[in-house]
Amino acid sequence: MVRTERFPAIIEREGDLYVALCPELDVASQGTSIEDARANLVEALTLFFEVAEEAEVGRRLLGQTFVTQVEVPVG
Repeated sequence: MVRTERFPAIIEREGDLYVALCPELDVASQGTSIEDARANLVEALTLFFEVAEEAEVGRRLLGQTFVTQVEVPVG
């Protein structure tokens, strides 16, 4: 049985594309829609885990990723 884990993903629009990033592993992909970008990120992460050495995975998994908001003056 294959074990699965959840990782944070950030998807942003850049021009005509959507860019998907997993900040915890520093792996990114893109697609023409949010769904495509997400699916392509899953594929990129799957390939990463298939080929990366254990030391590389450990180096990239730095711990927890926190998503928060900050308030700054803009005017």
